[in-house]
Amino acid sequence: MTSITSYDSEFFLIGGGKRLKGRVRISGSKNATLPIMMASLLTEERCLLSNVPNLLDVKTARELLEFMGADAKVEDGRVLIETRNLRGFVAPDHIVRKMRASILVAGPLLARFGKAVVGMPGGCSIGARLIDQHLKVFERGGANISIKNGYIHMEVEKVKPVEYTFDVITVTGTENALMFLSRCPKRSILRNVALEPEVMDLVEVLKKMGVEIEVEGRTMIIKGGEELRGFEHKVIPDRIEAGTLAVAGFITGGDVVLEGVCLEHIGGQLEKLKEAGAVVEILGLDRIRVRGDGRIEPLEVETREYPGFPTDMQAQFMVMCCVAHGVSQITENIFENRFQHVNELQRMGAVIKLKGKTATIYGQEKLSGAEVFSTDLRASASLVLAGLIAEGETIVRDIYHLDRGYERLEEKLNNLGAWIERVAHARNTG
Repeated sequence: MTSITSYDSEFFLIGGGKRLKGRVRISGSKNATLPIMMASLLTEERCLLSNVPNLLDVKTARELLEFMGADAKVEDGRVLIETRNLRGFVAPDHIVRKMRASILVAGPLLARFGKAVVGMPGGCSIGARLIDQHLKVFERGGANISIKNGYIHMEVEKVKPVEYTFDVITVTGTENALMFLSRCPKRSILRNVALEPEVMDLVEVLKKMGVEIEVEGRTMIIKGGEELRGFEHKVIPDRIEAGTLAVAGFITGGDVVLEGVCLEHIGGQLEKLKEAGAVVEILGLDRIRVRGDGRIEPLEVETREYPGFPTDMQAQFMVMCCVAHGVSQITENIFENRFQHVNELQRMGAVIKLKGKTATIYGQEKLSGAEVFSTDLRASASLVLAGLIAEGETIVRDIYHLDRGYERLEEKLNNLGAWIERVAHARNTG
């Protein structure tokens, strides 16, 4: 019988011990791009985004829009979207399961068409991330909601103005509420809103479309328009990619210049890097230099909503603490299931103890290469970082998680002097 070779998911093969040096440009923000793409559903006019990263999640968002009848063209970091001929209001389960941000079609569909049917959202398995806050705002605005056969059915005759205080600070909840209220001409008030840079980038887009939005602390006052304009918008830089590459430069004892960053968005991360011993220089409005001398001081880190330390950088900083000179503590206050990378780091020799929402990390002289498995987007980035500083070779599997949120990460790291090979795993099927 002839052997037939097929392929499982790709993996990374990483050779550790390389010092990173050089320049790298930061891509546009995934978490800003996705809600802005969904905002195109609010208007019949064309919408143009630039500085869009080439990522799996962006491709999924395009697939979702095209399924509903939108015309979406992608070329050279630009996305042109027209939804004039939208023919459906269903976000199907097979697409929504790939990406939790798919729930963001609900707000704009209800605002413009008065109906939306959305599969229960999927994405990374880092916690419950319930969508009850989204639905409560929709109900306050007059929507009728039911769940049937795994789909959320929503319908509203006319969106009413809303005054609502979020029970918890939620990024996608705030974004969905803003889009839902953006075509209501009467004044709405949202309290305890998220203020992440990605949320504020959506606010800028909605303003370009004709929505009046005032921000006072954690309160937003929204006055929409019955007809909204199209827009042209350059997506903000990805602060999480910037932080990840800054950590990579520091922990390898390297010397890395990050270009195309927004300093305001990564200030908290840079302060923690300095605390750990990094030399950080501001070279211009959008350029920083990060250097390390091989010594890493222990840290105490607590994740908080913006402007606090981002939960999306927790795993990367944990890798740094694994080889720090002393004992570190990291407390995760945002998601209850975001320590899944701990088991994989322990395979590499990390000494980490978990108690509730706090991880105590006992710094070791070195990590050792091993075969490890990604469990979510940021965990996969942390395992790549661990591979960069481990002795020997590391295999990082299930890197499709990484491809959801990092554009050409291995290429960027290799250009800085890393040794990472993307391998398609062949198997013999007989």
